[in-house]
Amino acid sequence: MGRLRYLTAGESHGEMLVGILEGMPAGLLLIAERDIDPVLRERQKGYGRGRRQQIEQDGAKIVSGVRNGVTTGAPMALLIQNKDWVHWKERMSVLPTDGESSAVTIPRPGHADLAGAMKYGHKADLRNVFERASARETAMRVAIGAIAMKLLQELEIDSIGYVTSIGGIEATPSTSIFELRKQIAESPVRIADHVKEQTIIDTIDKAKQAGDTLGGTVECTFKNIPLGIGSHVHWDRKLDAIIAQAVMSIQAVKAVEIGRGVEAGKSKGSDNHDPITIVEGGLRRTRNNAGGIEGGMSNGEPIVVRASMKPISTLMRPLESVDLKTGEFREAHIERSDVCAVPALSVIVEAVVATVIASELLETFGGDTIDELKARVAERRKALHIQSA
Repeated sequence: MGRLRYLTAGESHGEMLVGILEGMPAGLLLIAERDIDPVLRERQKGYGRGRRQQIEQDGAKIVSGVRNGVTTGAPMALLIQNKDWVHWKERMSVLPTDGESSAVTIPRPGHADLAGAMKYGHKADLRNVFERASARETAMRVAIGAIAMKLLQELEIDSIGYVTSIGGIEATPSTSIFELRKQIAESPVRIADHVKEQTIIDTIDKAKQAGDTLGGTVECTFKNIPLGIGSHVHWDRKLDAIIAQAVMSIQAVKAVEIGRGVEAGKSKGSDNHDPITIVEGGLRRTRNNAGGIEGGMSNGEPIVVRASMKPISTLMRPLESVDLKTGEFREAHIERSDVCAVPALSVIVEAVVATVIASELLETFGGDTIDELKARVAERRKALHIQSA
């Protein structure tokens, strides 16, 4: 396990989301309104999102671990209020209530409803499952990831997340992805391909009219990563394995790739592996099919991670299901939902991977203060400078 540890708590329509982050070094300048809230707003954007994103105006409140805008090294506690809770106070009350429970007993195919109900004994009301299984939880993971990104920025590590396909329509960047940051931020579907943008929007509209949903793929890239974070010596210390677990834990993600990913399995070694050379006195690769990770360790090249998201489970024209109360065949439950949340996924993946990388940097280099960490990372980068014979 890396140096950073975190927990989240809270339900989709509960009073708030809660996060605890432990292991952040002292001395990091951090103001929620400046460093966290803009990232939370990016998560809420995207063509195809539902009305919930218009109701919520996500903002994080830091209640411990920061004093006068600077981290102290103590555990950090964060809160994100759910504004929609005012309409759910009785249904989501933590105390017993005499009001109507509005129990949900018809599971949705593709969601956690049925498996969670059978596992935890919630067949009488599936809301006990899907309120926590909801992707609303990722708002807190993005807040924690925003803090991790702030740490990475102190180490001159840059990152970007973007959409590479929606509904089977590929969107290919025309140049270096970091040069397209403004275009991605302004795109309603977070792509760097103006030619495909309207086609994707039209496809989302058609899915909405049909009562259907769409999935897609996203990619995030981190550059200027120091060589040697992660480890080859044990299975649970491999950087790519830790990243894959973190990304797979995001709701609706069904596949993760590092670097060339699946395509690597279709190629010859001579075409796939990345030759080593010396550029300006430093060891570099002439290409990056490995996605910045070899043998479970960063190799100094940009880390490239892709994730595939299935279509959202709630359909406005629902599939067949079974009422767990009566045993009758029924149409699946309908819950307010998005048509497409792939643009949001690009923000979530970037945040989650940033948390892993920050944690593994701290695990490798240590340091109880930001200044200690920066000095040790700088020393590693200097040590890897190769002098030609």
